[in-house]
Amino acid sequence: MEKLRAIVIDDTIVYRKIVGDVLKEIPFVEVVGAANNGKIALSKIESLKPDFITLDIEMPELNGIEVLQALKNRPHPPVVIMLSTLTRHGSEMTIKALELGAFDFVPKPDEGKMAENMEKVRDAILPIVNTLKRQKETRFKIHEKVQPKPLNDAADKPKIPLVQKPAARSKSEIVGIGISTGGPNALTRMIPMLPGNLKAPVLIVQHMPPLFTASLANSLNNKSALHVKEAENGDTIEPGKIYIAPGGKQMKIIAGADGLTRKIKITDDPPENSCKPSVDYLFRSIAQYYVGRSTGVIMTGMGSDGSKGLVQMKNNGSFVIAQNEETCTVYGMPKEPIESGLADVVVPLDKIAEEIIKTVI
Repeated sequence: MEKLRAIVIDDTIVYRKIVGDVLKEIPFVEVVGAANNGKIALSKIESLKPDFITLDIEMPELNGIEVLQALKNRPHPPVVIMLSTLTRHGSEMTIKALELGAFDFVPKPDEGKMAENMEKVRDAILPIVNTLKRQKETRFKIHEKVQPKPLNDAADKPKIPLVQKPAARSKSEIVGIGISTGGPNALTRMIPMLPGNLKAPVLIVQHMPPLFTASLANSLNNKSALHVKEAENGDTIEPGKIYIAPGGKQMKIIAGADGLTRKIKITDDPPENSCKPSVDYLFRSIAQYYVGRSTGVIMTGMGSDGSKGLVQMKNNGSFVIAQNEETCTVYGMPKEPIESGLADVVVPLDKIAEEIIKTVI
């Protein structure tokens, strides 16, 4: 397979060097160009036809958002990885970029020596670029795909990773959603499809650092008939509200003092699956407190966070909805639940809200 072609776009020479040097260290990446503003960037994208670009948000001539909007109208645009400052304004602009279709983002280190900053950028960007490589390899091999042989006997059938007979199920009183790469764009399409009179709360874990989850909640709240907020410790869980786990923290459900209400507990417990917030962490508590009356939704994202928690939810009578491969930005998190037979339904992004509504009281 040919190397992935990259262009580094940033108005700051320091970050062009940091990102460029990190990318040049990756054997399967070729940095074919750089640009210090959006106007030059569009010209270079047109002539050099990169597989992906790293894109700063705040630039002269055309900013990152304007570049993204221009690329949307072009055939076969490159994959876009945003570089974002860890500020409230930076997080708001990054959420907007992700909603416009940027693939993912890398936080810009704002302190430390050059070597330390390179290490931070390397740690953040390498998993993203590895995912792009795997996706390109999959597309490259697609013409070699053979039809799977029919399942002839029970031994050939996928094994459902259940440890017990699932509990009896009734209508759902809560919906848990796990999502990662491609999440803001997917949620921007899906959440507005949920009606304002939805008779269940929705709890979402979107893998993101602090500040970014608050910006995501604010953005979705402006587009949704339901009230969307970043969850806070002690929130009473109420129907018709959407709670997003705060970045850098873990979120779970606990019983209220009256034994009847359910509340949100925000903790500083360690990461799970290298994720904080973690989908598994939330899903375990839904399995515990909503036996036979919950819906688990697993959507686009890298890795497998959520798979183990979904097993516990399914064992306790949950209905499981998975986003199909074709509409995922990254077919990672839904892959295991789908291939193991854990998912009750597998649907494209635009059908997920409809399936959620069917499961709710």
